[in-house]
Amino acid sequence: MPKVEVEMDLTELAEALAKLTPAELETLEIMLDSRLKAQLKRRWRTAKAELQQGKTLSQEELLAD
Repeated sequence: MPKVEVEMDLTELAEALAKLTPAELETLEIMLDSRLKAQLKRRWRTAKAELQQGKTLSQEELLAD
């Protein structure tokens, strides 16, 4: 990954973070938390395996009343 250096003080950093969308904040949180990142990767592998084994609900079952 390329290295990026940005010269700014904490106030500027706080202002920049405040402008992030909820999705961008979530992405940043995942990037900064190695345990969360590992947990999400485990969940993805499990979900993918369950989908391949037919252990998940179909879209119709999921959206049924």
